[in-house]
Amino acid sequence: MKDILLITPPFTQLNTPYPATAYLKGFLNTKNISAFQMDLGIEVILQLFSKQGLTDLFQTTAAKTESFSENAARIQALQNDYIKSIEAVVEFLQGKNQTLARQICSGNLLPEASRFEQLEDMEWAFGSMGMQDKAKHLATLYLEDLSDFIVECVDENFGFSRYAERLGRSANSFDELYAFLQNQATYIDHITLKVLRNRLEEVQPKLVCFSVPFPGNLYSAFRCAQYIKMHYPNIRVAMGGGFPNTELRSLKDPRVFEFFDFITLDDGELPIELLWKTVCQTDAAETLFKRTFLLEKDRVIYRNDSPKPDYKQIEVGTPDYSDLYLDQYISVIEVANPMHSLWSDGRWNKLTMAHGCYWGKCTFCDISLDYIKLYEPVAAKTLVDRMEEMIAQTGESGFHFVDEAAPPALMREVALEILRRKLTVTWWTNIRFEKSFTRDLCLLLQASGCIAVSGGLEVASDRLLDLIKKGVTVEQVAQVTRNFTESGIMVHAYLMYGYPTQTVQETVDSLEMVRQLFEAGVLQSGFWHQFAMTAHSPVGMSPEEFGVIPLMNDILFANNDIEFKDKTGINHDKFSYGLKKSLFNYMHGIGFDYDLQDWFDFKIPNTTIAPNFISNSLEFKEALISKPSARIIWLGSKPKATIFSKYKKGHSWEMMQFVFHNKITPFEIVVTRENGEWLMKIFDWVNVQNEKKITFAQLKEDYEVQLDDFELFWFSKPMQTLKEHGLLSL
Repeated sequence: MKDILLITPPFTQLNTPYPATAYLKGFLNTKNISAFQMDLGIEVILQLFSKQGLTDLFQTTAAKTESFSENAARIQALQNDYIKSIEAVVEFLQGKNQTLARQICSGNLLPEASRFEQLEDMEWAFGSMGMQDKAKHLATLYLEDLSDFIVECVDENFGFSRYAERLGRSANSFDELYAFLQNQATYIDHITLKVLRNRLEEVQPKLVCFSVPFPGNLYSAFRCAQYIKMHYPNIRVAMGGGFPNTELRSLKDPRVFEFFDFITLDDGELPIELLWKTVCQTDAAETLFKRTFLLEKDRVIYRNDSPKPDYKQIEVGTPDYSDLYLDQYISVIEVANPMHSLWSDGRWNKLTMAHGCYWGKCTFCDISLDYIKLYEPVAAKTLVDRMEEMIAQTGESGFHFVDEAAPPALMREVALEILRRKLTVTWWTNIRFEKSFTRDLCLLLQASGCIAVSGGLEVASDRLLDLIKKGVTVEQVAQVTRNFTESGIMVHAYLMYGYPTQTVQETVDSLEMVRQLFEAGVLQSGFWHQFAMTAHSPVGMSPEEFGVIPLMNDILFANNDIEFKDKTGINHDKFSYGLKKSLFNYMHGIGFDYDLQDWFDFKIPNTTIAPNFISNSLEFKEALISKPSARIIWLGSKPKATIFSKYKKGHSWEMMQFVFHNKITPFEIVVTRENGEWLMKIFDWVNVQNEKKITFAQLKEDYEVQLDDFELFWFSKPMQTLKEHGLLSL
């Protein structure tokens, strides 16, 4: 029996838990508040995609076959093959049955429907994929065939990472969702509610809290809350998470509280603690709330009367993943691109380096809301402490830092702390493509286990980047992505089209920039998003300044995405297919020689971007001179040193040879004995294990006490060799 049951409703990710409930449970642990958490989505998926689940599914559809499409009829006809293979395939995707890869790749195991038709175009890509990845991709297509069957024949709202999403997408009125909730439960609902009922009986909570991150989780949260109200009227029900934080800030419709007792906004730690006191502590002296909607006298009111401030990041505890089915998540590969697959392949522990965004200026972003505007970094030592705790708890050493934009200085300190503790971890995060990401910083990040970064290139136009207040240029992005790529870190770019005042010419030029970046090999992955105007962004709050006209409705329920008219009158929708098709090809290393016109079925203007714009940008070299305050770090080990004499024209010099062994190959340098003895001392000073900061200025001062021109030595060939093998200036 627990006081609180934390639930992520269907559906988010197949491969890893959405982290909100783990964050909340970690906080509740610090308060000794008993809680149980569940990812209802993965539990429903596991019920559905099992032998019994598919047997029930095909029995349900058996009487409807006359109305089936040719594809659905084929899947129904192959039902025995699907039922026979489903559990073996799911186990393989859970990492438990890896030898099945050979059978999957043989083509003799999996029944194939329409999703496999794309294989003719993709066979070339498998040359760069290992057998396990190829098998994962084929198994993913197999599951997607079954998903198509479910959508056509059983439940049109089904999706692996969302459910009934259209009902939650900026529904200014609650009417449509409310009406849908009066209908009979859907096929997926029945599975969902059965799993929920079993968990309620097991946990017997007093308070159930649904964390709803996206529109695709909203309907299921309401359906589950409806079920609880009907069958467990003594349980109080609350909602929080990303969706209410952005969409329900103007909530007025009292019908919402037929389902929920409380809806909280923004950081959930203090609101949920106060709800616990209200619901579970009968001796509470007074009832106070933090950023909470509730119903009083049939009216929706907003209570924010607790004087207690929100908890600092140092106080919220370490995310706790206990209770979740960590060994049963399903890794899938939808696209044969190693960077793109990070979102769907592998089990990632989620952490946050900093609350909010250190930049906080982008005009399309919700910078007026606390989750963006309240910037609070976590100390590097605390972060790495949490990493070690989570490794011990989950057995997983992969981390996805889910920051809005991870701060470069903090990334540097986290990397140094990981290296000092000699941890073997794998991590990736979201960044801004700013000039702080030098070659040496990227090398340090890679040495600590960073394998990938994602960041917003957005419109790939300097005029529009300035209008967005992104704080970067296309040229700068090219140089930063080169630094990452050459360090062995993959790069994903978020791309945008249809920004206010964006012209057709700028869209075409943006695509040309993207083409050149992929052709140059400095981008590995990307995704085009069409601009959406949100209520809490600078564009949404001051649309007239950006040349757009909002089409406003009365807001009683959700308010985030705002429909608008762009004064340019351009229909940006028509670019969607061509932009995404071209990008898909570029991500797989083909199509660079196609004319941009070939991607579109309507006339577009020629690009105005020079064909060598990106290659010219990449010719820029970073300054050779280190700043006096730059920290000098040596990532390598201490070398073996040998003194020998060098003779030339009757003269002799004592020289010192250093032999280094790195992970791949040995290398050596030769310097004078005086310089060598100084270097031997310096290797200890600047070793990554030394917490004391040693700067370029300190090295220069120490060198010139006994020796001559420091710059002459610093830029000598032996020192350049060291810089190529782990002597970094940060």
